[in-house]
Amino acid sequence: MEAIDQVLEAMKAAGEPVAAGKLAEMTGLDRKVVDKAMDALKKTGAIESPVRCKWQPKA
Repeated sequence: MEAIDQVLEAMKAAGEPVAAGKLAEMTGLDRKVVDKAMDALKKTGAIESPVRCKWQPKA
């Protein structure tokens, strides 16, 4: 499974907006890998930020 998929699945499993650091803990991925995956998800519009510095999958 690619890092992007892991990050998105972790966001869905959390059920609430989560910060990148928490996603790194949840997935076991390096924080830099999580940041890179989140940047890619932001560009495609797959995630949104309802709260500053926290992200969730777009409904």
